[in-house]
Amino acid sequence: MKTDKDWQDQAKRLLKVELTKQGITYAQLCGKLADVGVMDSEPNIRNKISRGKFTAVFLLQCLEAIEVHTVNLD
Repeated sequence: MKTDKDWQDQAKRLLKVELTKQGITYAQLCGKLADVGVMDSEPNIRNKISRGKFTAVFLLQCLEAIEVHTVNLD
């Protein structure tokens, strides 16, 4: 059975992989999030992703901002 830490690590990896695939930096993500109405600082975004402790809402906002509409959970 997965622990909370395992789930956090999986969420973090998923988002980092998608950012890497798109060639998007944290600074660029910050700007793209602002474009969809999410105001947050680059350091705060970096910390959220690095910890893996972010809401499903934040994950969806990031995926929408970087125009990822399909993800693979494997």
